[in-house]
Amino acid sequence: MPTEKLSSALPSSVNQPLAERLRPQTLGDVIGQQHLLGEGRALRMAFESGRPHSCILWGPPGTGKTTIARLMAHAFDAQFMTISAVLGGIKEIREVVEKAQVAQGQGRATIVFVDEVHRFNKSQQDAFLPHVESGLFTFIGATTENPSFELNSALLSRAAVYVLQPLSPQDLEQIILSAQAVQVLPAIEKIAVDRLVAYADGDARCLLNTLETLAVAAVQEKRTEITDVWLLNVLGERMRRYDKGGEQFYDTISALHKSVRGSDPDAALYWLVRMLDGGAEPRYLARRLIRIASEDIGLADPRALRLALDAADVYERLGTPEGELALAECVVYLAVAPKSNAVYKAFNEAKAFVKQEGTRPVPMHLRNAPTQLMKALDYGKGYRYAHDEEGGFAAGERYLPDGMASPDFYRPVERGLEIKIADKLRRLKKQNLQG
Repeated sequence: MPTEKLSSALPSSVNQPLAERLRPQTLGDVIGQQHLLGEGRALRMAFESGRPHSCILWGPPGTGKTTIARLMAHAFDAQFMTISAVLGGIKEIREVVEKAQVAQGQGRATIVFVDEVHRFNKSQQDAFLPHVESGLFTFIGATTENPSFELNSALLSRAAVYVLQPLSPQDLEQIILSAQAVQVLPAIEKIAVDRLVAYADGDARCLLNTLETLAVAAVQEKRTEITDVWLLNVLGERMRRYDKGGEQFYDTISALHKSVRGSDPDAALYWLVRMLDGGAEPRYLARRLIRIASEDIGLADPRALRLALDAADVYERLGTPEGELALAECVVYLAVAPKSNAVYKAFNEAKAFVKQEGTRPVPMHLRNAPTQLMKALDYGKGYRYAHDEEGGFAAGERYLPDGMASPDFYRPVERGLEIKIADKLRRLKKQNLQG
């Protein structure tokens, strides 16, 4: 396997930051992301192919994007160069191109790692693209944002997208064990381990930085064990007031969700600020608001979901504390918006129905017929094109499997936009009966 040559890379030193001392030297050392790096999985197979390819590593902070890029460079004995999409510009891209050309002349490949690639502007992307196309270097981008929204289609089409997941509690516990194995940390009380794992919230970088702080304090105080009480004293009021792994966390997020659902903007703001003040990860709160917009507001006000997505994006761009105002604006909007869980209920009913019913054949008139043979077999025969019908609606046409009664999953409520949706569905149903 090409990664075995990494055994002598990244030497360990007691003077190195903990993150560097524990940085994986082979794919086998990587903690987490086994859906990509496990045996027979996509990214591992890419490593084993012997040929690097351009890719985008998309995932939340602290999930190993930079580490994987470095491992790829070592695996293929490639020159590894980095560009910050925030700080770099055309000048930096030209410098990378020149060094890649020199390496190419020496018969060596180059991998260019672009951190925060979602911040690449159009001119940067235009300057980058020709060299990716020519194969001068392999491009690896790291992003916390959906690349399909942030990169132009030409650049995106030349890179495979790999989605990284937050590290699991088991993965984070393994990192703590690794830190103890290199004698950075003393023994840790189980409840303290659980608190650290919950505090990190899937972010290995956050955990490593916290462990570094604890390691320094433990040495200074000559401690032989890290207890939960001592942990809270060292990490301060922020961790003490906000227990991510305990009952208080779940109670507080429940109170926020129910205050929004109950249309009380003051209560919703109170619980949001309580969580932020206690050290809650704003990105987690942004994800919860997106969920609330889908689950409790839905089509009663479709703008709510868009506002929640925008709030999450604003926070990513501004960070703390400025970006938190967008979350507050979103919370107030969601609280005062009309409520409907009709889509949420319909989706759950549809899932349960399909699981119970199994697979039914697609009716012939709804099938696609791209070939003459399929047309001869009556695929698509008798299908009525709705746009050619009066009012853009083919009254009486059926779109469910043959013999299947209408399951009536979606039942709009009489609130917000769903009032109009319900009226329209009643009108269309009447037309179907007449058709």
